Amino acid sequence: MAFGKKNKPVNPVTPEEVADLGSKHEVAAAKDKNSSVYDHFHSQEEAKKVADAKKRKKRYAIILASLLAILIIMYIISMLVTRWGDLVISIGDLYDGKTIMLCENADFEDGVGVKLNGGSVANVTNITKAWLPAGLDDEKDGQHNGENYLAYTFYLKNTGDKDLEYNTRMEVTGASKSADEAVRFQIYRNGEDQTYAKTSFNDRSQAEQDATAFVDEATVFTTQATPLKAGTVDKYTVVIWIEGNDPECVDAIRGGQVRSQMIFDVVPEVK
Repeated sequence: MAFGKKNKPVNPVTPEEVADLGSKHEVAAAKDKNSSVYDHFHSQEEAKKVADAKKRKKRYAIILASLLAILIIMYIISMLVTRWGDLVISIGDLYDGKTIMLCENADFEDGVGVKLNGGSVANVTNITKAWLPAGLDDEKDGQHNGENYLAYTFYLKNTGDKDLEYNTRMEVTGASKSADEAVRFQIYRNGEDQTYAKTSFNDRSQAEQDATAFVDEATVFTTQATPLKAGTVDKYTVVIWIEGNDPECVDAIRGGQVRSQMIFDVVPEVK
C-alpha cells in the first residue's frame, strides 16, 4: 500500500468574509447600473438636441419661404403698378373748408373723387409731335390713347361755396432705361397747351427744342395760385409720348417705361 502526500488543511471562510464579498459585488453591480443609466440619459439628451436642431432648421426654412413669398408678391404688385399706373391724377392738401374734386366728365355726375388713373399705353415706339392728331383736347373725355401716345382728359371742380386758388405740380415718379430723357408731356388747361421735356442730357442748362424744360430732374412743371371760382370747372388734357427727334431717343431706351403723377393742392388763405 502506498501512501500519497498529505494535503494541507484549507482555511475555512468566515461569515464576515462572505458578507464582505457580497457587498463588493453589490457595489460593482450598482456602478455598472449607474453607468448604464448615465449612458442612456446622455443618449436621450443628444437625441433631444438633434430633434431641436431639426425643428429650428424647419422653422427658419418656413420664415425664409414666407419672406421670399412676400418679396415675390411685392414684386408682382410693383410690376402691376408699373403697367397700369403710368399716369395718376390726385388731390393733395385742402384748407379752410375749400374743396376741389376730380372727374372724367364735365357734369360731375359719376366717378367723382380725389384720385383718377390715367392708365397707360404699351408697346409704344417713338413718334414726333407733328404726328399727333389735331384737337386731342376736344376728342373725348377720360382715356383716349392713340397709336404710340397716351391721352387723358379730366376735369377739376371747385365743389365748395368759396372762391379759391390751387397749385399744380406734375412729377416723374419712376423711369427705367432713362426713357424720361426723351419723353414729352403736353398739358392742356382750358384749351391752352404747353409741352415739357427734360433738359439736354449733354447740357442740363439747355432746354430741348420746342419744349419748356422740366423744373428739375423729377418735376415736370408747377403752377402757383390758379384761381377757381366756386362751382366752376377747369378742363385738363394730358398727352405723353416718346419724342423721336430728341437726341436721347436712342436704342438704349427701348423697352423703358415712365410713370408720372399730377397733384392739385388748395392754397391756404393768408391770415
